[in-house]
Amino acid sequence: MSAGSDAEMAIFGEAAPYLRKSEKERIEAQNKPFDAKTSVFVAEPKESYVKSVIQSKDGGKVTVKTESGATLTVKEDQVFPMNPPKYDKIEDMAMMTHLHEPGVLYNLKERYAAWMIYTYSGLFCVTVNPYKWLPVYNPEVVAAYRGKKRQEAPPHIFSISDNAYQFMLTDRENQSILITGESGAGKTVNTKRVIQYFATIAVTGDKKKEESGKMQGTLEDQIISANPLLEAFGNAKTVRNDNSSRFGKFIRIHFGTTGKLASADIETYLLEKSRVTFQLKAERSYHIFYQITSNKKPELIEMLLITTNPYDYAFVSQGEITVPSIDDQEELMATDSAIDILGFSPEEKVSIYKLTGAVMHYGNMKFKQKQREEQAEPDGTEVADKAAYLQCLNSADLLKALCYPRVKVGNEYVTKGQTVQQVYNAVGALAKAVYEKMFLWMVTRINQQLDTKQPRQYFIGVLDIAGFEIFDFNSLEQLCINFTNEKLQQFFNHHMFVLEQEEYKKEGIEWTFIDFGMDLAACIELIEKPLGIFSILEEECMFPKATDTSFKNKLYDQHLGKSNNFQKPKPTKGKAEAHFSLVHYAGTVDYNITGWLDKNKDPLNDTVVGLYQKSAMKTLASLFSTYASAEADGGAKKGAKKKGSSFQTVSALFRENLNKLMTNLRSTHPHFVRCIIPNETKTPGAMEHELVLHQLRCNGVLEGIRICRKGFPSRILYGDFKQRYKVLNASAIPEGQFIDSKKASEKLLGSIDIDHTQYKFGHTKVFFKAGLLGLLEEMRDEKLAQIITRTQAVCRGYLMRVEYQKMLLRRESIFCIQYNVRAFMNVKHWPWMKLFFKIKPLLKSAETEKEMATMKEEFQKTKDELAKSEAKRKELEEKMVTLLKEKNDLQLQVQSEADSLADAEERCEQLIKNKIQLEAKIKEVTERAEDEEEINAELTAKKRKLEDECSELKKDIDDLELTLAKVEKEKHATENKVKNLTEEMAGLDENIAKLTKEKKALQEAHQQTLDDLQAEEDKVNTLTKAKTKLEQQVDDLEGSLEQEKKLRMDLERAKRKLEGDLKLAQESTMDIENDKQQLDEKLKKKEFEISNLISKIEDEQAVEIQLQKKIKELQARIEELEEEIEAERASRAKAEKQRSDLSRELEEISERLEEAGGATSAQVEMNKKRETEFQKLRRDLEEATLQHEATAAALRKKHADSVAELGEQIDNLQRVKQKLEKEKSELKMEIDDLSSNAEAIAKAKGNLEKMCRTLEDQVSELKSKEEEQQRLINELTAQRARLQTEAGEYSRQLDEKDALVSQLSRSKQASTQQIEELKRQLEEETKAKNALAHALQSSRHDCDLLREQYEEEQEGKAELQRALSKANSEVAQWRTKYETDAIQRTEELEEAKKKLAQRLQAAEEHVEAVNAKCASLEKTKQRLQNEVEDLMIDVERTNAACAALDKKQRNFDKVLSEWRQKYEETQAELESCQKESRTLSTELFKVKNAYEESLDHLETLRRENKNLQQEISDLTEQIAEGGKHIHELEKIKKQVEQEKCEIQAALEEAEASLEHEEGKILRIQLELNQVKSEIDRKIAEKDEEIDQLKRNHVRVVETMQSTLDAEIRSRNDALRVKKKMEGDLNEMEIQLNHANRLAAESLRNYRNTQGILKDTQLHLDDALRGQEDLKEQLAIVERRANLLQAEIEELRATLEQTERSRKIAEQELLDASERVQLLHTQNTSLINTKKKLENDVSQLQSEVEEVIQESRNAEEKAKKAITDAAMMAEELKKEQDTSAHLERMKKNMEQTVKDLQHRLDEAEQLALKGGKKQIQKLEARVRELEGEVENEQKRNAEAVKGLRKHERRVKELTYQTEEDRKNVLRLQDLVDKLQAKVKSYKRQAEEAEEQSNANLAKFRKLQHELEEAEERADIAESQVNKLRVKSREVHTKISAE
Repeated sequence: MSAGSDAEMAIFGEAAPYLRKSEKERIEAQNKPFDAKTSVFVAEPKESYVKSVIQSKDGGKVTVKTESGATLTVKEDQVFPMNPPKYDKIEDMAMMTHLHEPGVLYNLKERYAAWMIYTYSGLFCVTVNPYKWLPVYNPEVVAAYRGKKRQEAPPHIFSISDNAYQFMLTDRENQSILITGESGAGKTVNTKRVIQYFATIAVTGDKKKEESGKMQGTLEDQIISANPLLEAFGNAKTVRNDNSSRFGKFIRIHFGTTGKLASADIETYLLEKSRVTFQLKAERSYHIFYQITSNKKPELIEMLLITTNPYDYAFVSQGEITVPSIDDQEELMATDSAIDILGFSPEEKVSIYKLTGAVMHYGNMKFKQKQREEQAEPDGTEVADKAAYLQCLNSADLLKALCYPRVKVGNEYVTKGQTVQQVYNAVGALAKAVYEKMFLWMVTRINQQLDTKQPRQYFIGVLDIAGFEIFDFNSLEQLCINFTNEKLQQFFNHHMFVLEQEEYKKEGIEWTFIDFGMDLAACIELIEKPLGIFSILEEECMFPKATDTSFKNKLYDQHLGKSNNFQKPKPTKGKAEAHFSLVHYAGTVDYNITGWLDKNKDPLNDTVVGLYQKSAMKTLASLFSTYASAEADGGAKKGAKKKGSSFQTVSALFRENLNKLMTNLRSTHPHFVRCIIPNETKTPGAMEHELVLHQLRCNGVLEGIRICRKGFPSRILYGDFKQRYKVLNASAIPEGQFIDSKKASEKLLGSIDIDHTQYKFGHTKVFFKAGLLGLLEEMRDEKLAQIITRTQAVCRGYLMRVEYQKMLLRRESIFCIQYNVRAFMNVKHWPWMKLFFKIKPLLKSAETEKEMATMKEEFQKTKDELAKSEAKRKELEEKMVTLLKEKNDLQLQVQSEADSLADAEERCEQLIKNKIQLEAKIKEVTERAEDEEEINAELTAKKRKLEDECSELKKDIDDLELTLAKVEKEKHATENKVKNLTEEMAGLDENIAKLTKEKKALQEAHQQTLDDLQAEEDKVNTLTKAKTKLEQQVDDLEGSLEQEKKLRMDLERAKRKLEGDLKLAQESTMDIENDKQQLDEKLKKKEFEISNLISKIEDEQAVEIQLQKKIKELQARIEELEEEIEAERASRAKAEKQRSDLSRELEEISERLEEAGGATSAQVEMNKKRETEFQKLRRDLEEATLQHEATAAALRKKHADSVAELGEQIDNLQRVKQKLEKEKSELKMEIDDLSSNAEAIAKAKGNLEKMCRTLEDQVSELKSKEEEQQRLINELTAQRARLQTEAGEYSRQLDEKDALVSQLSRSKQASTQQIEELKRQLEEETKAKNALAHALQSSRHDCDLLREQYEEEQEGKAELQRALSKANSEVAQWRTKYETDAIQRTEELEEAKKKLAQRLQAAEEHVEAVNAKCASLEKTKQRLQNEVEDLMIDVERTNAACAALDKKQRNFDKVLSEWRQKYEETQAELESCQKESRTLSTELFKVKNAYEESLDHLETLRRENKNLQQEISDLTEQIAEGGKHIHELEKIKKQVEQEKCEIQAALEEAEASLEHEEGKILRIQLELNQVKSEIDRKIAEKDEEIDQLKRNHVRVVETMQSTLDAEIRSRNDALRVKKKMEGDLNEMEIQLNHANRLAAESLRNYRNTQGILKDTQLHLDDALRGQEDLKEQLAIVERRANLLQAEIEELRATLEQTERSRKIAEQELLDASERVQLLHTQNTSLINTKKKLENDVSQLQSEVEEVIQESRNAEEKAKKAITDAAMMAEELKKEQDTSAHLERMKKNMEQTVKDLQHRLDEAEQLALKGGKKQIQKLEARVRELEGEVENEQKRNAEAVKGLRKHERRVKELTYQTEEDRKNVLRLQDLVDKLQAKVKSYKRQAEEAEEQSNANLAKFRKLQHELEEAEERADIAESQVNKLRVKSREVHTKISAE
């Protein structure tokens, strides 16, 4: 093969160094020093072959030195010559000089080391997996390989693909590319590259989408996108490969007539269904499951109701869940886009994901066994609900169908019960079926989408199928895969070897046929031909009672010893059991046939399938639309066919698909690609020699290369050869005369200097050895180069001469042009010449327009014709597509008809052969019938003997029935006793159930005996019918039978005695087991209850933490409110500043008042009145404060007493809590000890049963071992008694814990009573709430009326103010008038002054009256508002109480549901324990049966041995008696000797098996001794553990005693507390009814009071500051008033002073009115501020109420356990602290109120006109504070009542604990008494069990005798048949002679 230059390789881009060596490397390789004589490869065990240099040769030995420096001496046949360096990294290994295994191996290794992973090897391409990404698949590489021949480009998968494409176009023949190799070799990657190449080079002309709109991408995109989707659902991680295809596929890419892509389709084979439900540890399931859980598309997680953790799903988490080389998130997006590109509808896309999710949920469905039944039932429905929802099914119907499927029996359907294992098997089968059918449906949909209407002519098929598999455990799947590879290897052999050699024969080439040992027909026929493995498997699947054993026996009968490829495997340690071996081309594979019948039938739950067919999900319904059960199908087609189409087995379907595949492959031209795994560790660049050589041998690569070298792979027709290579020596073929092409080729080759042994002449072709054609091509290229060089010289000379002539012409033309230009330059300025230049273009334009018009018309015509032709072309193309489809269908029909015809012919020939054989058999049968009639008379006597035997057997059976009747009577008596005992002690129910079960077992055994009797009668009838076939040897066999019976009876007697002893030991172990189970159950129950108590304590602690968090939040909220109050203070300061401004104005007014002394007297009188009123209010306030202090002191005293008492009770409860926790820890220790003890007992039980089996094996040594066994049994009984006493002690302690649990349950009942009481209180509160709502409505109505009155008064006030302003204006007018005319109208002014003074006084009186009325209205309004607020508070309180009760009810319901759930969990644990015990008992029974079967097998072997010896003696006697017929005996002698040899061989085989069994017995004895020593050691350990348990129990009892003493002391303390508090008991009982509500309200009121107190403090601070200012102002005013008093008298004397005083009075009136308005606005703003603060307070109250609600919930939970008292006490402590704090705050507040009151009194005395409104405001505030103080007192009293109620509750709980202690002691005594009764009852039950076991042993003995009689009869019958055949042959020979 010619290697291209570096320039030629440049088109490959960065891939060039990975495809071919550079020129520099080739030159260096050719110039490398090399000694062909000494450079060799040597065989070496570790590396297979190593490079070496020969050191010396000595005879047949060669000494070599390896590259590593080691010296080896090997044989000459282990030394292989090395190829010259120029063949290093050769691209085609068939071209190597020395072709052998090491040469091929090292060439591949060196190329792999240089990352050249593709290498040619003759006809096919070998690729090695690089385990890393290489840039050899880039677009430039695709373009570089396009159109290149194989020899022109480096080896590559693209080269194979392009050659197939070019062959398809040139040869017009379908092509196929077979990509094979082991798993992980890179088959799938190469398949994708092939599809990528075709999708790139053969793209369709347009990229438009289909008109239908279904296709979401172009055909090329869809073909490429099919891979991600199929990989997601069909690929998985295996040990060798991270992306292993677990199915085979054959992708056909169809091309049109022009070589463009037309369509594609995919066929799949053998999807590995079992991976859906099971994976090995180092593997994982299909990629799609992990892609979905990668959370790349969160909407899928929500839609499928799954989590993102694959470990949550059992089906997909048995192995690994992540693969480093795969990004599941990116792969999910690729899969999702592939689904869209391939045209799946959104509904179908959702269905795919939902069905995948349903499969995941199927793995989590749980089932459990019903109590006392084998029936399965669901263990929770949550998972089933999810799976059913995803499949659009009803969950209940699905579970019912799984647990109770409907089965057709006859013409009716009945419901069948299922065990748990059967249900799990059904679920797994359904999950696998849904996944497989969905996968096949997706493939079908992809094919539909890839099928276009474009015309298609040829296709290229790409086969990617699993390679040969040899595992430790090989099942049916491996057989199918290996059979497929066997067929493909046969196809390869046929194509490469057989066809080659047949071609040589046809052409007449002298050729010696070479057998390469690769003929696979024998193995293939063994598997697929009639009576082959698949045929027998399908036949067994038709029989309902067929088993794996019957299938194995048929295989052995048919093939063992008859076929060399079928072998019986040898058992090997550490590997799974194998049943048969097949010799494949790749090696011998051991197969295990377990479960093959079920796998082949692939049964499904028909009821669930029926649900699937009715599912609302269209996709699911369509998947199972064609499914029908075998029963239904068979019933519908009884008369038509034996086997319906739906009952097609897996193997039959597989063979059908495989035959289609092989038919397709045979119709194509194949191209072979062999994929190689370089190493097992997935290490890039590393190669394991032995692994690669094994694959090369299995793939046929080495044999292919060898046949290429030995054969003639290149051949050319004579005509083609003559035409192509005539140029090599044209003179050898004479010109001008006709000559035959063959002779011309012979002359031509003879005249060339080549090796003439390297080619042969056939009839039509010339054949060349490998490499010769390449040499001829090189010679041809050299010859062509010479010829072309000469031709180029001649052509160049001719061209240069032509060019010379052109140059001469150009020279002359240049001269001519120059002359004309000169002439033009002379005439271009002439006028006529200019006119000529202008006219000439116009003449040409008219002509061009005409030409343009004609061209347009022609163009339009051409366009119309083109459109017509295009439409016609499309129509013809569509017709062509339909015709091609019809043609393909007809071809397929013809092919199928031909196949069926061939099958029919084969069947016809077989039938003819069978007919001939049957005719011969008929003749033999007629002859035998005549003989049998003669012998019939002789055998009638024997019939009578057999009838006598039958009668004896019947008598034995009657005896058995009598014994069974006795056993039943004894059982009835035992049941009566047990019923009497149940009245005394309910704990013996389990023993009664045990006895009833045994009774049922005996009844079943009785029924089984009757069935066996019936079967025996049937067998007797068959024996009587067969009596005509028995001959003389029956009498001898009967004698031996009698001897065997005697021996058997002796052995049975000894065995029965031993069995009786063993039964006693087993019964004792069973009793211990039952006691252990009871203790385990009690321990689990106690442990569960303790865990519940712990969880409750943790819940209460969590609630406490939450409350503390909320308290902190409220404190933060209070701080925020304080900040807001600070802001309010700032605003108040601002208001104070404004007030100071007003005070300054007041000073100015007071200065003016100095001039108006007449008005001061009235003001002084008003001040005096206010002082008296203020003194009265102050006295009232002082009395109220004294009263409040007295009540607060009384409350504090009571509160302190109750706090002290509660503290003592809390301490007691804390001690109780600590003791309970200590008991809990001790119980945990006891549970751990008991569990370890139970495990030890279970181990001891297993060891004891092993001992029992070994004792049964030692029947022959019974007498010597009897004493030792008796001693062992005595020790076990002593141990049992010791364990029973300890179990009694444990049960007593557990009963104490039960009593404690009952105490807790009583406290739970008390809490439920409290809840009912709270419900009654809730009803009363709702009634009160309704009454308050009515009162609220009426008060609101009154408030509206008062508001209307207030508005009317405001209007009146406004009118008065208007009148006042009018009067002021009149005063102003009068003032001006007086100033203008003062002197003239002095007297008039005096009169006017008096009138005005009177009017002013009247106006002031009127204003005062109006103000008083407003103040009274304001007071009424304030009072009504207070009442409304009180009512609203009461309503809110009632609502809060209702909400609290509702929350308590919900919390109680929640607690109940939690208890129910915990109860169900406990029940499930109990059932699982029972299930485990049942499985252990069944396993024990199975082991016993297996042991008994092995003993029986040993006995049968011994009997057969004796029978054979007896037969030998009988035969020798017959030979002695036959002396009369010497002539006949001489002929018979050879036959007898042959038979003797056969019998001797059988005897030796039996003796060998007997020795094998004896060896097993010896091993078992050794194991027994080991187990015995182990048991002794463990018993000693358990004794120590039991002593430790006793010590622990003593400590527990002591701690319990100390706890009891502490409880007694706490009780005495409680009694003392009770006496102390009897005086307050009546009052506390009265307060008890409202305790819960008031306790919560006290906290809320405390918060409210705290906020109100802060507001009050702020107001009082403001008032204090105002009072101080007023004091200063008042002092100033008093001083000025004294001065004014004197000045007023002087002013009265003078008119001017009077006028001034009048003016000042008028101004004062104006200022007063303005001040009234200002104070009114301030009042309204303060009211708004107050409302805002009240709203904030109400919000705080609501938040506090929510906190209180949560605390109430916590209290309700706390009442359900003793520990709740501690929590409640802590809360009470907190409330006491808060109450104390509240009291302190209250004292401070009262002191502050007193101080403020004092200051207020002083301020009111000093205040004159401006203090009136402020005093009213302070009075209102004082009233509010008084109301709040009263409310606070009420709430405090209610809190005290709640505290007393809690104290009473704590006392009740302490009394209950004391009573429960006494009950525990009483119950303990009762338990001790009942325990003694239990022991006596157990002894009686054991006696009854002993009697039943003895009867059962008798029954088993008789049953064994019956079975042995049957076996002996069968053996006798077979022997008689053999002898009869021999005698008949002797008779025929005698008659013939």
